[in-house]
Amino acid sequence: MTAVRFGREEVREVLADLARPCFIVRAAGRVGAADRHPGPAADTELLAVAPPVAAPRLGSAAFLRRHGLRAPYMAGSMAGGISSVEFVTALARHGCLASFGAAGLPLERVERAVQELRHRLPRAPWACNLIHDPARPRTERETVDLYLRHGVTRVEASAFLEPTVDLVRYRATGLRRGRDGKTVADHRIVAKVSQAATAAFFLRPAPEELLTRLRRQGVLTAEQARLAGTVALADDITVEADSAGHTDRRPLVTQVPLLLSLRDAEALGDRPGGAVGIGAAGGIGTPRGAFAAFAMGADYVVTGSVNQSCAEADTSPAAKALLSQATIADCAMAPAADMFEMGIDVQVLKRGTLFPGRAAWLYRLYRDHAGLDDLGAADRARLERELFHRPLEDMWPEVAAYLGSRDPETAERAREDPRLRMALVFRWYLGLSSRWAVSGETGRQGDFQIWCGPAMGAFNAWVAGTPWSTPENRRVAQVAEALLTGAAYHSRLAQLRLAGVRLPPWCGEYPAHAAAARPTAPDAPSAP
Repeated sequence: MTAVRFGREEVREVLADLARPCFIVRAAGRVGAADRHPGPAADTELLAVAPPVAAPRLGSAAFLRRHGLRAPYMAGSMAGGISSVEFVTALARHGCLASFGAAGLPLERVERAVQELRHRLPRAPWACNLIHDPARPRTERETVDLYLRHGVTRVEASAFLEPTVDLVRYRATGLRRGRDGKTVADHRIVAKVSQAATAAFFLRPAPEELLTRLRRQGVLTAEQARLAGTVALADDITVEADSAGHTDRRPLVTQVPLLLSLRDAEALGDRPGGAVGIGAAGGIGTPRGAFAAFAMGADYVVTGSVNQSCAEADTSPAAKALLSQATIADCAMAPAADMFEMGIDVQVLKRGTLFPGRAAWLYRLYRDHAGLDDLGAADRARLERELFHRPLEDMWPEVAAYLGSRDPETAERAREDPRLRMALVFRWYLGLSSRWAVSGETGRQGDFQIWCGPAMGAFNAWVAGTPWSTPENRRVAQVAEALLTGAAYHSRLAQLRLAGVRLPPWCGEYPAHAAAARPTAPDAPSAP
């Protein structure tokens, strides 16, 4: 007869053995757990059964096949190379998808990273970020040129408000007809969106007018242009909720169902968008959070903030230390460097830094004044003392020299437009503040701009008292496995609850201390 276990640790062990079924049994008036059917006995009653559960089964098998992955997990790109080559490599070898943070980097550095990733990961899947910058379309064009030249087969497309010719060019030049007559996409796009309106155009094929334009330019063949009409612009769409960086801070529980409904409407209409995967991002920093996303129907989950505090993230120890101390209330919105004049905000860490308040003050100055010469003496003095650390008159020549080699047209316009000139000087501070955080600039910790969402605080609360409470012990692949395995554990608990089993509180949390202590070989992951 199968031994029924009744002690706390014994029951928890049965529940956590996800490779085996779990039987909840009442025997001799006591409720316990067993990993095999208890068999017939006069004093034994089988109350519920939970089958084995594997973390990869939580998401979409199509997502795994499409990208050649072992787990329905993606680490989103973090600009400025924070999601580094080492970061992407560690997750790729573990069977997860990760995106190199190309945004904000010089093309030469992006090219070196791409070459290194191709060398390290000749067969494993990985992605690079492709960010839309309406003020600098040349950057987007040159980035796509680079990706095509070096055979980058996946991009994470972010900040797109509408299809662009270069995004369509990347997608369409990778289309061909397979042996079975179906369209094969060699260039995959994972789009990152926070609004349904943006998701809608990614669910549809590329606009005909852009395909015609590329066809006339000789960039696309007639066959590629025709095939582009048979597939959606994106393979997958990540729904960003209350995330770090650019975010609308909308709840995940409303955004994921909305996007799933849009995708399902495409499927009911037998349109290409019906095959697009929907991922969930924003606020996912614990196993419960990951399980909640899968329970809503997400095909995969995407993490961001929690990865920035890991060893492989290319940011400073000072920034990681601040991140590892954050609570869920330690985030604030601040003006974005790339969309400053539009009043667009990003979510950042406020604990240990004065950046959110200082950046908000800069936007108020921009909103209320016609130019730098219009500022009052007190504001000028504060700018020089606290933000620029030099006379205000010295700022524009430095900014103009920088723009002269990168964006001469904007520099020329600013010479005749004092308000634009003021915006560009303020953007100098906003742009450098994130670089200071990455480099750990001495004397600038009060100005660190650290992109951060509440998932960071949730993760810190979960791992408190474990080796992961200090950032030097955090590894991206271990964190990924813990979140997924923990999500599978919570799916088991949910099955038992739905079967009518009342679970005691001591088995209701996947233990972080066990996850942190478990060694994980990056090149030998636990396969699905």
